[in-house]
Amino acid sequence: MSDLAVITCALTGVLTNPKQHPVPVTAAEMAASAKAAFDEGASVMHVHFRQQAPELGHLPSWEPEVAAEVADAIRAACPGVLLNFSTGTIGRDQSGPIACLERCKPEIGACNAGSLNYLKARSNGQWAWPPMLFENTVEKIEELLAVMRQTNTRPEFECFDTGIVRSVAMFEQVGMIDRASFNFVMGVDSGMPADADLLALLLRYLPQNNPWQTTLIGREAIWPVHRKAAELGGHLRTGLEDTFYLPNGERARSNGELIAALASIAHETGRTVATPAQARELFL
Repeated sequence: MSDLAVITCALTGVLTNPKQHPVPVTAAEMAASAKAAFDEGASVMHVHFRQQAPELGHLPSWEPEVAAEVADAIRAACPGVLLNFSTGTIGRDQSGPIACLERCKPEIGACNAGSLNYLKARSNGQWAWPPMLFENTVEKIEELLAVMRQTNTRPEFECFDTGIVRSVAMFEQVGMIDRASFNFVMGVDSGMPADADLLALLLRYLPQNNPWQTTLIGREAIWPVHRKAAELGGHLRTGLEDTFYLPNGERARSNGELIAALASIAHETGRTVATPAQARELFL
């Protein structure tokens, strides 16, 4: 394993309400939050875009000009940063993400690598939302990969369960991609749990020398899993999209605080936090 650990900051997420949580929304807010994370060691920014009007920030946007304004602001604030665009859509239509990729040409694009019944049950025995299918067929993935080849965007495959991890290995085997970059998404209720014991098992199913990282969703219990990922050689990600809680259980006030905590774990496990230039070599 490399001693270098690339840190990604997931700045804001899909639907998190800025009236309730300290998530950035506008281009200026996104740039300022990215700069704070960048200064603490994040060299990659995972970016979602939000509608700017009439309800500021609560709903997602796939407007290319909104994406360009945010991307330009982050790049100006964080010299050399790598941008990782969200591309996920619940259904088949991904014309919005494609338009944003074509307009902005980010270095990395998150690529949801398989379908998932997206579920959450409440303690009262009711669904938290109506059950839905997060549809990611091979045809849909191939369409996105074709665009990423045109924009020189590296796909990062988001894997919500072990079958999806194995599917991505097959994408590489059949020539859909040359080398897969894996992101183990853990903590979604109907996907893999955020369980440190799973990590060593998942690594058995990766082709050799493929970069991997974890996206850990939850409260303070996710932090020991971050530590295990660092110990096993994985790259690291956190941010207000994934958690609102620091390792001590206190609520995070900013992305900068979360990245500082993750960088500390990297150092404590003998890893060196990668610079943006090093991240480019490792990820691209």
